[in-house]
Amino acid sequence: MLEKTSTFQKAIEAVEALDPEAQAIFVDIIQKRLKQQRRDDLLKEIAQAESDYAQGNVRRGSVADLMAELDE
Repeated sequence: MLEKTSTFQKAIEAVEALDPEAQAIFVDIIQKRLKQQRRDDLLKEIAQAESDYAQGNVRRGSVADLMAELDE
């Protein structure tokens, strides 16, 4: 954990060394990359769900149906 903190602290210091305009650009780039990463993760989850559905690995029903099945 100490290594990660040290790396994180170094990154913060590197960003703080930039002029304010460059810092703003950096923040914008990071935000866009994080959004893209979340989109990519969501697309993977959707593809997996579609694959599971196509293979019949997904069931539909109510909570009552699930509870009844668990009691069996």
